[in-house]
Amino acid sequence: MITVAISRGRLLKETVELLKRAGFSAAGISNGSRKLIFEYPKEGLKVLIVRPSDVPSYVEYGASDCGIVGRDTLLEEKHDLYEPLDLKIGRCKLVVAAPSGFSLTSERIIKVATKYPRIAHNYFTQRGINVEIVKLYGSVELAPIVGLSDVVVDLMSTGETLRKNNLVVLETIAEITAKLIVNRVSMKVKSHEIKEFIRKLKEVREF
Repeated sequence: MITVAISRGRLLKETVELLKRAGFSAAGISNGSRKLIFEYPKEGLKVLIVRPSDVPSYVEYGASDCGIVGRDTLLEEKHDLYEPLDLKIGRCKLVVAAPSGFSLTSERIIKVATKYPRIAHNYFTQRGINVEIVKLYGSVELAPIVGLSDVVVDLMSTGETLRKNNLVVLETIAEITAKLIVNRVSMKVKSHEIKEFIRKLKEVREF
């Protein structure tokens, strides 16, 4: 049996659909469930439901053999993992957004509200722009409206949330999709099972 940690929240529905297309029942898994561990002995699969930011840690430290998580999480924190497959789900963009009319400039320190302080700091530093990072865990779009920041760095799928808060995209930092990640020891010890899992996912992912 292999253990797979998957992200609750925005990725969960697409992940469950992908698992079902690959031949796994994924019965009972939903964002509305309080259950965090699902076992499917006949399918050789155990699923853990965890916070997106925790998925890489579960995999890196061996609590889970594999994980499915957004590329944004992997860019924000460095982990010693294999990343064998882009699953092509959870498509969105990591963007810099600000109130209409705002212009990025290197002439002053810019306040940036974000859930991704490392990515934001590196991005602006490489462009020669001095920034002050304000780390938030939610409602990032509110920050420029109340004067907490000049810009935000956040995920955008349809752009509707930004538009509703009168923000416009200034730049795109990265295209984001979900990745399959694998523990290095598990890849050796459970090589056959994990390679078969990868094969099944690869066959049904969208392009």
